[in-house]
Amino acid sequence: MVLSAEQTTGHMVVMQRTDPRHLGGSAQGAAPDANPVQGFGELLARTLGQVNDLQLQSMDLSRQLVTDPDSVDIHDVTIAMAQANLALSMTKTIVDKAIQAYRETISIR
Repeated sequence: MVLSAEQTTGHMVVMQRTDPRHLGGSAQGAAPDANPVQGFGELLARTLGQVNDLQLQSMDLSRQLVTDPDSVDIHDVTIAMAQANLALSMTKTIVDKAIQAYRETISIR
């Protein structure tokens, strides 16, 4: 394999993405978010929505695995469940830390 000058920068090599599911982007690269967040409340609502979507996707794949095992790959179900679990545990940790910070702020009075 021969690399062109555009693919190398110093000691770095640009990786070619052949599958849009790899490296969290599309084959052309990740596009900037079309709807930037306007405030903390919107960021929080959007993030909680994404956590909920991961939970729903995991439940749907689990149901599909039970009802029609040949239509879904067990690896996809396992990955979806792990993503949902990680997102939920991170959300719980952030909420717990925010409540702890609020309580410490209130007790400073």
